[in-house]
Amino acid sequence: MNARLIVRRVKRLNPGTVPAGQGELFSAYRYHAVFTDNPQPMLQAEKTHRQHAVIEQVNADLKAGPLAHLPSGSFAANSAWLVLATMAFNLTRAAGALAGAFHAKATTGTIRAQLIAVPMRLARSARRLQLHLPRDWPWQTAWAQLFDATCGPPATA
Repeated sequence: MNARLIVRRVKRLNPGTVPAGQGELFSAYRYHAVFTDNPQPMLQAEKTHRQHAVIEQVNADLKAGPLAHLPSGSFAANSAWLVLATMAFNLTRAAGALAGAFHAKATTGTIRAQLIAVPMRLARSARRLQLHLPRDWPWQTAWAQLFDATCGPPATA
């Protein structure tokens, strides 16, 4: 069986993000190597490899979260848990995308820690609910963007 090495060169969008002291020879580009025995033409084989990388990241994200609690002794319980885990994963990813560019690429654990499990206080004043977020909270802008996207801006008085 024949195997081949495919190296993909991608232009770096921001060459200034190269860490100092790395001593990269070609800092304008990034290189991704794939060793494969896929019989498809080169471009098709490399595209297939990238698709596998995305699904592997999703699987790792799910295994680190709700799928860590599988398997149960009951097929019906496993089936229901898998459906609920998938729905929660999709909703969390959608919330991350609404919150901004950083959270659109973040893992679901990061989104849960920074946007969902928020240490806020809910207060009632003049028959209105008020949310009190932590002071100097680094993700307040992303959380407000998510809140405005899902609930809309508050009605004017």
